[in-house]
Amino acid sequence: MSTHKLLFFSLLSLLSCMHNQVNAQKNVLPFKQPPTWAKEAIWYQIFVERFRNGNLSNNPSKTTCDNALIDPLPDQWAVTPWGHNWYAQEDWAKSTGLDFYRTIQMRRYGGDLAGVEEKIDYFKELGITAIYFNPINDAPSLHKYDARHYHHIDVTFGDDPEGDLALMASEDHNDPKTWKWTTADIKFLNLMKTLHAEGIRVVLDFSWNHTGNNFWAFKDVEKNLENSPYKDWYHTKFTTDAATGKKTFEYEGWFGIKNLPELRKIDTQGKIQGHPYEGNLNEGAKQHIFDVCRRWMDPNNDGNPEDGIDGMRLDVAEHVPLGFWRDFRKHVRSINPEFYLVGENWWTEWPDKLMDPAPWVQGDVFDAVMHYQWFKVARGYFVEANDRITLAQFKRQIDSIFLKYPDYTQQAMMNLASSHDSPRLMSSFFNVNKYKFNCKPQEDKNYRTNKPGILTDHRVKLFLLHQFTFVGAPHIWNGDEMGMCGADDPDNRKPLTWPDIEFDMETQSDFSSYTYSEKPSFNHEMFNYYKDLIQLRKSETALTYGSYLMLPNVNNDEILAYERAWKGEKLLIIINNHNEANAINLDYVGNEYQIVFRYNNDLKSINQSNILPPFSGIVLKVK
Repeated sequence: MSTHKLLFFSLLSLLSCMHNQVNAQKNVLPFKQPPTWAKEAIWYQIFVERFRNGNLSNNPSKTTCDNALIDPLPDQWAVTPWGHNWYAQEDWAKSTGLDFYRTIQMRRYGGDLAGVEEKIDYFKELGITAIYFNPINDAPSLHKYDARHYHHIDVTFGDDPEGDLALMASEDHNDPKTWKWTTADIKFLNLMKTLHAEGIRVVLDFSWNHTGNNFWAFKDVEKNLENSPYKDWYHTKFTTDAATGKKTFEYEGWFGIKNLPELRKIDTQGKIQGHPYEGNLNEGAKQHIFDVCRRWMDPNNDGNPEDGIDGMRLDVAEHVPLGFWRDFRKHVRSINPEFYLVGENWWTEWPDKLMDPAPWVQGDVFDAVMHYQWFKVARGYFVEANDRITLAQFKRQIDSIFLKYPDYTQQAMMNLASSHDSPRLMSSFFNVNKYKFNCKPQEDKNYRTNKPGILTDHRVKLFLLHQFTFVGAPHIWNGDEMGMCGADDPDNRKPLTWPDIEFDMETQSDFSSYTYSEKPSFNHEMFNYYKDLIQLRKSETALTYGSYLMLPNVNNDEILAYERAWKGEKLLIIINNHNEANAINLDYVGNEYQIVFRYNNDLKSINQSNILPPFSGIVLKVK
């Protein structure tokens, strides 16, 4: 080949490389912005232990549950049948002499990853696009926030609990080079691969604020005291009895809970409960956390994160210093630039003052928060509650929440109506208590835990219409789409009411002042309503990416109306949240529109004479 041709092809190659680099740079997600997929997400939150028992051979045992609670498991303890009456204590529970809310934490149903695998077609039918798993790291409790190992999936979620425990015992837990893959780990990786193939993202829940008291490093401190190489991972204090020479140690538990020892915070400044503060984590613990992140973000360690998790939900995030979170974001984004971080930033002063999420969503910490702030305002408008607000207050408070954020932050917020930490949506709307206050029979003997009537059903469905047509990614707590009821934790963690499982009659709590008897069942009508709303959300891009505008004085503020607009598309959402019919009176609708969704009305057109029936809503696409 001639010199001229060599130069020519070399130049072409150089230009091609430069062109590819420019395109790659254009496609790189800005560090401060959330990934696109998170804005488009339809979230489904799974609490694995209560989702479905797909493998009876891996059920929890006294060994796998050992030391999960202050109260020891009684000798007769056994896994509870899935359809058991929720408020009825088992014989083994009665033998303890403790009340329901003490023994319920001992209860296990055996939900596992095999149960999740069984329901992939269910997820596809529902239409969800992202799953947020409550912690599935190895832990003795039902909730898994008391990690034994961050770098392994819980042994009761795999295929061989006994073998997995033995495999883990052979590792040096602080050396990633010695880490092995258990059957539970492999089960999760295969499940994730299948979910990814179906277009469903996977987010795992971790708490970097505390471990469990069965955590491998904490057990070493218990054994070796001040000689443990992990003693500085925790807030420890060692003492020696002068008379006996016996050595003991003290440590800080999260909120004083001794089976949740806190990881040591260093270089802290201005720590005030319910507010962000500067500082970091102990370097040893921090490095272990970073190693755990890499394991689940890039399991085969080939530099391609496509086989790893897509994001994390971070538990009790305000208890962890901002310095750690900034370093954490840099670390995970260096592995996967499209990684999504959502924090739990909830209360400044319970039960009246929610945290301002702003310090955590400036682009250097999280992409979003679990948006309890939005839900508290929305519930205040849609429910006849003690803390009810007017439509005018609703509009002002919604604006005060959203308009301080750039559009990409607004769109990535996880808009949740209920979770593992709050009453189920149906029960939250059935009761008139202040939000997240006195919301279970143990706290209020009049709190209703039975199925509500048609009025609550209407209010819930109007709220859901708002949730799926507003800014932010809608979130479903597993079972809400089945129409399940449940008071606050632990009653929100009942096993899911799958249609193929026969349930006993449910009766009231011993703390309740009323009686009822009803059979829990799968609500197909509610499921189909969720399906329809999800399809609406997916079919109209403006509902994901559009700006919003609250429309003023629709029939003297008797009607909630707002628009979502995006690239020439405009949708109007009109809701009558009253027990009386109201005129719509929207002069600017015009004649060019299409009705794309309606609830509880059969309106065929919109004009000055139209009356919106009580508790009804409609969505118009304006041409």
